[in-house]
Formats: sequence, C-alpha cells, structure tokens
Amino acid sequence: MDRSHYAVLADLFAYPHAEFEEKIERVQAMLDDRFPDAAEELRPFTDVVPKLPLHEAEELFTRSFDVQSLTTLDAGYVLFGDDYKRGELLANLNGEHRRAGLDCGTELGDHMPNLLRLIAKMEDQELMRELVEEILYPALRQMIAEFDPERVTKRDALYRKHHKTLIETRENDALIYGRTLKTLRCVLHHDFELKVRPTTPATHDFLRSVGSEMALERNA
Repeated sequence: MDRSHYAVLADLFAYPHAEFEEKIERVQAMLDDRFPDAAEELRPFTDVVPKLPLHEAEELFTRSFDVQSLTTLDAGYVLFGDDYKRGELLANLNGEHRRAGLDCGTELGDHMPNLLRLIAKMEDQELMRELVEEILYPALRQMIAEFDPERVTKRDALYRKHHKTLIETRENDALIYGRTLKTLRCVLHHDFELKVRPTTPATHDFLRSVGSEMALERNA
C-alpha cells in the first residue's frame, strides 16, 4: 500500500521558508492528480498563502500553530495535554521513527509533519492504521474544531487580556490554515475509509489549557 503522498502533505505543516511556494505547488499538483476533493479544499490556501511576502506567511503560520496559536500541531498534546499518556505515546513513536530511519529534527515525534512522514514509511500496515485511527485522526478532528470562529473569539479574548496585543494577521486569511487540516482529513477519509465516530469528551481541551497557562504565568 503506497502512502508516499503523506510525505508530500507534510510540507503543508512546515514553517514557511524560501522554497515554501514551490513546496505548496507540489502538494497542490499531487492532490489535483490523485485527490480532487482534497485539491478543491486546499486551492484557496494555495492561491493566497504561498504568494504572500515571506514574513507575512511566517506570521500567519505562527498565529495558527505557535505563538498566540489557534491550536498546536503536536497530536499527542492535542489529545492528552501533559498527561503521562503523551509520554508513553512519544516513547513508542520515537522507536517507530528510528525504525523508519527518520529524524524528527527539533520537533517531537507527535508533531504533524513527523507523523505524516512516518506514515509514508511504515511497513507494518496494521500499526499504521492504528496510528491513524487512534492518534492522528482524533487529534486532527480536534485541531479543525479549534478553527471554529466562536472558539477563536474566546481564545483571542484570553490572549488580548494576557498579552494586551495580538499578533496581526490579514483578517480574511486568519483561519485559512484550517484548509490544510481539512485537506488532510479528505485524504485520510479516501485512504482509510474512516468512520466518523460520535463526538466524545476530549481528555484535553486546548482552549482551557491556554487559560490555565496564562493564569500560572500571572501568579508566578
């Protein structure tokens, strides 16, 4: 079962750099050829973000996934926060990355690009499906939910209260990275015929964790 396209999709979630536009165009071309529904989901992103001045693309990525972020790309943290379960997950993932000959760089093994590159190289098909169904897909659903405008408004209010100012992004593009997550969801549904399970209470809530961390900082 060829899953090499996940290594291509990983570039959607990399920090923008000098080759960013070329990489995104490569992703779009692959999707146009193999996954038309996903291609249409991504196209508004491809038409705008790679063509921004690099510093604006960097700020948009940062605002989406890093500083004053909408969510994080660390799937284990999305699911478990700092619970010991994330530590167990990372220990297991580190072993799988080593077996696949992958270097996670400065990020942890549950960081989205690292997970996608791992899926592209895993030989154990049963384990790969388990990783997708039990970790990647549930985390992805929660990441997408964080781009809901109502949750964004609440999160921005927390950031503004704590930091006084927000990182500026072009208003029309503020939620556009949600397109990349939904694109990945389309491909996963195509490849794995995933069934949407009833929503269950998350063991970790990103919005609540933002408020808790800020309260700790104020009291430090």
